[in-house]
Amino acid sequence: MRIVSLLPSATEIICSLGLREHLVGVSHECNYPGNVQELPTVTRSNINTDQSSREIDTQVREQLRSGTALYTLDLDLLKKLKPDLIVTQSLCNVCAVSIDDVETALHQLPGQPQIINLEPSNLDDIFKTIKMVGSAAQRGDVATRLDDELRQRIQRVRQCVASFAEWQPRVAQLEWLDPLFSAGHWTPELIDLAGAISVTGTPGEPSRTLDWSELVDSRPEVIFVACCGLGVERTMNDIPLLLGHPSWQAVASGLRADILVADGDNYFNRPGPRLVDSLEIIADALHPRAGILPDGAKHRAVRLTPSAATSTRTP
Repeated sequence: MRIVSLLPSATEIICSLGLREHLVGVSHECNYPGNVQELPTVTRSNINTDQSSREIDTQVREQLRSGTALYTLDLDLLKKLKPDLIVTQSLCNVCAVSIDDVETALHQLPGQPQIINLEPSNLDDIFKTIKMVGSAAQRGDVATRLDDELRQRIQRVRQCVASFAEWQPRVAQLEWLDPLFSAGHWTPELIDLAGAISVTGTPGEPSRTLDWSELVDSRPEVIFVACCGLGVERTMNDIPLLLGHPSWQAVASGLRADILVADGDNYFNRPGPRLVDSLEIIADALHPRAGILPDGAKHRAVRLTPSAATSTRTP
């Protein structure tokens, strides 16, 4: 079977099912596991990601408003790769090639490849997508084992944080800082499983623009930042935009714990197996004495103390 993946989370699912040798093409954003970067890339972005977060947001909104594609599919390369199976998504037009473009391309490909369209909006949906890909690729038994392993890890997290049930912090989870976006879909569910209360997101609902007044009124005790498509280093560049806002002092006055910054690109924004890693990251950050992550774990959230945050100003 020859498989093409059009989004990073699908690539991770495919590889976690032991199907790496069947991958013949991936998207330009697929980077995990590392060896998939050797494969031909069948998409490219039409967005200039070297700009500021505000400029990127404006660019995306304008292209969505005008109906201009955010990504381009390399149809000629796709024809040469002759896939039997294409894995894509229609959950978010900002995250990958649109499903309409994929379906249009399908009619021009030899052999009528099968398309799997992934649309997970919560953790249970993500487990279903793993089994869906496993079934299509004749790895149903492997998918079942992976499902069991991931659920066991989730249960372990729940057991670890249970002893800290006396403190359930109010968490505002942000996936973009200029403008503010509240993380939706599965992220509020991760916050809940980590022994906390999501105050800006609704489980299963899309991420959304968040007004500063709403952030203030939500009275968060913890600010958790995992920007969509951005790693920790790039996100830290935008932290002054958060801390220098005129309304920040009203938010900071209610904080009872460190501001937490995590890798949104590799973890929280990818609806694949590593969302369980994401759960472990946020649970460990909220309850560091619970022993969820081993000593020396490299993917821990970065901490920014409220006192440091209060004294920080935008240059």
